[in-house]
Amino acid sequence: MSTEKQPIAFIGLGNMGGPMAANLVAAGYPVTVYDMNKEAMTALESAGAATAASASEAVTGADVVISMLPNGDIVKSLYTGKQGLLKSLKRGTLVIDSSTIAAEDARTVAQAAKAAGVRMIDAPVSGGTAAAQAGTLTFICGGEAEDVAAARPILEAMGKNIFHAGASGAGQVAKICNNMLLAIHMIGTAEALNMGVRQGLDPKVLSAIMQASSGNNWSLQVYNPYPGVMENVPASHGYQGGFMVNLMAKDLGLAQELASKSHSAIPMGALAGQLYQLHKHAGAGELDFSSILQLLEERGE
Repeated sequence: MSTEKQPIAFIGLGNMGGPMAANLVAAGYPVTVYDMNKEAMTALESAGAATAASASEAVTGADVVISMLPNGDIVKSLYTGKQGLLKSLKRGTLVIDSSTIAAEDARTVAQAAKAAGVRMIDAPVSGGTAAAQAGTLTFICGGEAEDVAAARPILEAMGKNIFHAGASGAGQVAKICNNMLLAIHMIGTAEALNMGVRQGLDPKVLSAIMQASSGNNWSLQVYNPYPGVMENVPASHGYQGGFMVNLMAKDLGLAQELASKSHSAIPMGALAGQLYQLHKHAGAGELDFSSILQLLEERGE
């Protein structure tokens, strides 16, 4: 492991964070990880990362801190809570928060970081677990241009597309817009496939037809929601892994909040939010978001 590269603390080793941290280790960065899930830490230790007993221990001596957490409350608690990391991080530390949270929460933490002499960018990701594993994520960054530039070599070890959307919080705004669109076209894709299959079509054939036609979209290209059409997607593995319904429902709630604040009309986004909430409360919260197909199948019986 190279000692020339900046030591990194990585906090949050879920379906996305774990592969991201592993790619940093593979790129030669000295990485110390922390997660409440000890099995997740053990897996990263096997990959060559150091492990810590707490978040505060993980950041000791780190030049860069990366977090990938479920929601804004956890992010704010980690950095600005009673034992928040901003109290102990050395001045000049670069913090990269890749969680998807409300833009206002991102701005609040970034302002607190600036007051503590810490550089911070919001850098939520797109691409799903397959891209996290392959190191081909898209990072959507908000913050000062020089801080995004400083983060770029690190982000390039985990992704292939790095965008600077604007000031603090801008990365979150762009990510929420993207995820709202993702939910809408996933539901539409699932609706079309479900209807075609009920009329006797082969889902693989119908998918190929739509891919070559005007209905083509990302869900059809790389994340088909119908079981058995694509091998390496959650739909073909009982909708396990991937991006959970709980998280999509959370993101669509953030979209509703953003729309309200900006007086934006999002009728399709609002309907998508209702459907994912219904799916979540039906017990599918831990399944991948492409499992929305199951909700449509059940409603059609």
